[in-house]
Amino acid sequence: MEQLIKDTTAYKIFSGDIKSGKVSHAYMLHFQDAKNMRAVLKLFAAEFFRADKFSPLGQRILNENYPDLRIYPKEDKKFNADAAAEIVEDSAMRPVEGLKKLYLLSGFEQAAALVQNKLLKTLEEPLEGIHFILGACSLAPVLDTVKSRVKILEIPPFTESQIFSALERNGANPLNAAAAKSANGVLGVAENMVGGGWFKQLKEAAEEICSTSDVGEIGAVATKHGDIKYKEELLAEMQRLYFTALTEGDGAAKGFGKPALVYALEKINGAVAEVKLNAYFQALLYDFMLGVIEFDRRSKQSL
Repeated sequence: MEQLIKDTTAYKIFSGDIKSGKVSHAYMLHFQDAKNMRAVLKLFAAEFFRADKFSPLGQRILNENYPDLRIYPKEDKKFNADAAAEIVEDSAMRPVEGLKKLYLLSGFEQAAALVQNKLLKTLEEPLEGIHFILGACSLAPVLDTVKSRVKILEIPPFTESQIFSALERNGANPLNAAAAKSANGVLGVAENMVGGGWFKQLKEAAEEICSTSDVGEIGAVATKHGDIKYKEELLAEMQRLYFTALTEGDGAAKGFGKPALVYALEKINGAVAEVKLNAYFQALLYDFMLGVIEFDRRSKQSL
């Protein structure tokens, strides 16, 4: 992952600021990978302090035991009002070992508006040598007043080939290719897929559902997969399969005509919304498959 990040425009801009001595007092890193956000922020921190990861300083940064680097929130916690108050108080104190101090704020998009407001003055007018990098998986929940006080660095989703190569570097796995296709450009999602046996089950379920073209079989298929744990992920994989059939004429859903494939893609969006409302998933799958098969039959008869 390190090389992926260092090849991004965001990292190069940040590195250029550091090398030129024109570092901003506050940055916001927009990176959609929640799983890897903390690790990526620490890569930026190592660059901020000009520390090679193999050096003693680099190791202290990566291990989170360097006093002039403060990381919030604690692992598996959300950024809350207590953390904001602590940052405001702590940032009023000078660095301990060097001439500058850096605060990394991970998952900033989860902070309530009240919490974000607590940091506005600190972000706008920090003491000399005090800097911030706010990590956010989405910019939508971030207040405009916060965004106006930071320099935004954008890491866009990675390509399928980039994710596949990263997965392969971590170890060959027959699921790497499918995970790279299904992760929507987010490495952490692909890593979770490969690391859990659930993705193999999900992939097989999606292929069976998308290839079912006989009305007499849909009851058994819906019953078989109706209690799957990862319902939204299953629908996303089904969406990918229908899209592949539509654009490439290949894959599990290739037996359906283009009108039915377009119909299926439209219906999946509605199915995702129903799942969020706790719809009975077995019945949802049954109705979905029946709708696609019937639409395909009618569209072919009309030709």
